[in-house]
Amino acid sequence: MWWGVTAALFANVFFSGGFVLEKRALNSLPGLDIHRPARAVRLLLGSPLWIGGSLALSAGFVAQLVVYRTLPMAVAQALFISGLVLLLLLSSRALGERTSGRERWAMAAIVVALLMVVLSLDAHTDAIGTSSPAPLILLLSGVSIGAGIWVYAAADRRGSRTPPARPRKAHGTHRAPKKPSSGVAYGVAVGLVYGVSSLAIKGVSAHLDLSDLAGTVVALLSSPYPYLLLVTGATGLVLSQTALQRCRASLVVPVCTTTSCLYTASLGSLAFGESLPDDPLRLALRIAGAALAVAVLLSLPSAEPAAPAAPRGLPPREPLPEVPPTVKIPFVNSPPLEGREP
Repeated sequence: MWWGVTAALFANVFFSGGFVLEKRALNSLPGLDIHRPARAVRLLLGSPLWIGGSLALSAGFVAQLVVYRTLPMAVAQALFISGLVLLLLLSSRALGERTSGRERWAMAAIVVALLMVVLSLDAHTDAIGTSSPAPLILLLSGVSIGAGIWVYAAADRRGSRTPPARPRKAHGTHRAPKKPSSGVAYGVAVGLVYGVSSLAIKGVSAHLDLSDLAGTVVALLSSPYPYLLLVTGATGLVLSQTALQRCRASLVVPVCTTTSCLYTASLGSLAFGESLPDDPLRLALRIAGAALAVAVLLSLPSAEPAAPAAPRGLPPREPLPEVPPTVKIPFVNSPPLEGREP
């Protein structure tokens, strides 16, 4: 079990560092568009800094294989959420992103939820699931990926919609412009896709047998897990990178991670037969921790705060007086003719 805890901590370092590197690379790239995925992939592969970040994320996914082979899924997700603290520190130092007081309280509440889930664990009674019916995995995956794409597309439409122009009122005021999306909806959408990816990684780890590599390859190819990894990898690549470029990493990644971890800890545990605790106290702690994390997600703002208004107390500016049009008088405003007496 301690090997799994160590691998989870390494995964947190790889994931946090990888997201920060990708965000720095995305800041210098042209705007990405989910409707042009081939162009987005071409731009990403042309950035050495982004490739470095993606390699770090790949190392984090490899570490996840070790985690899922040695720890129950609920335990693993609790450890992964703890990496949010490191991400916030790195995004503040390396990216210069500032979090609001409300967001800092939200992150503190997520840490409390993490502690509640950790206290509900018992290494002697918590079983590690090894298999799940393929039809159930395909059903969960199809619904979750479809829901993630729908949420992302809805957020994309809201963010790109331009409010219609309204006539100027008598006192010269206009309707306030639409606030840009803060990234919460993007994070939830990407988290659903990566939640399916976590299920696929769990399935791959359950099929790994280092003593029989040939049998492992055959078992994997006959299961849905490698194909789910390909689908979620391609979908998550375009969605997550577009969201990271548009919004703050210090908000998108925590929301994505929390959504993915809750999805995996709840639906993944049920799909792989990892039951809830029998002890009433441990059961209450686990349910309360998950409920607290969901409440934190719902409390986060869906739009960036508006720009600060002009300071009050200043007298209103008087309108400039109208200047009458210039009237040209013959032989006065016109230049003198050559050879003519002034």
